[in-house]
Amino acid sequence: MHILDSQIQIEFDQLCPCGPNEEELHAVASHAGEAGFSLIEAAVAQVIILIALLGVVSTFAYVINYNAGNNSRSQALAVLQQQVEILRAAKFTPTVTDASLTGGTKTPFTTTTTAGLNFSVQVVVDNDPLLAGIQDDAAVPNPTLKEITVTTRLVSPSPGWQTAVPASVVLRRTRAN
Repeated sequence: MHILDSQIQIEFDQLCPCGPNEEELHAVASHAGEAGFSLIEAAVAQVIILIALLGVVSTFAYVINYNAGNNSRSQALAVLQQQVEILRAAKFTPTVTDASLTGGTKTPFTTTTTAGLNFSVQVVVDNDPLLAGIQDDAAVPNPTLKEITVTTRLVSPSPGWQTAVPASVVLRRTRAN
């Protein structure tokens, strides 16, 4: 009897004390040469899976940060649009000029969006955009053209690209009749 046959016989005797029949002996023999994964193979597989999962997690972190930046940018543009609509609705006629359209650099103010983000808004009104610098009402008392620059910036940006990206818009108003 070979060593393998004796091992099969011992395994079978432990499973069935009543004695082997030919079919049962063949079933045990067919599984005797099979082996599972070794401990080293399982550990290497776990390390490979762990590295892949770390890559996926870091990608999720990047995407979340990037989407938060896009959300902040879209809210900044909404704040700009609201401020531009206010300035476009202001009167600028030969007899009446609303206070919001007087020339010069306005005092910055903070506005809060519905999502709870705070934005600083700066408005600059140039009474003569064809001259260098910002012309106020004293330098050009009766302008026919105004260049208005509105800039908004997130008050408390999260670390990342949001700190360097203010949103700005420049519009020109001509005096109405």
